[in-house]
Amino acid sequence: MNSWQIQEAKARLSEVVKKARSEGPQELTMHGRPVAVVLSREEFDRLTGGSLSLAEFMRRSPLYGLDDLEFPRDRSLTRATEL
Repeated sequence: MNSWQIQEAKARLSEVVKKARSEGPQELTMHGRPVAVVLSREEFDRLTGGSLSLAEFMRRSPLYGLDDLEFPRDRSLTRATEL
């Protein structure tokens, strides 16, 4: 991952963005410490699952619409109690 000081990244923003698309994430630093990462849109969508809402995600589930799903409850104790 390439590292850029904030001042340099501001001055060369188009290059930072191009490198994010072609080479991967670009790290931004302030006073020598990492503070942010610039990602390509494609990488961001891959990491966040695109722009699906939770409802859309659930509607695309192969289990959507099934009425006979059963989730048995585990009735075991969660922890042993000592007295």
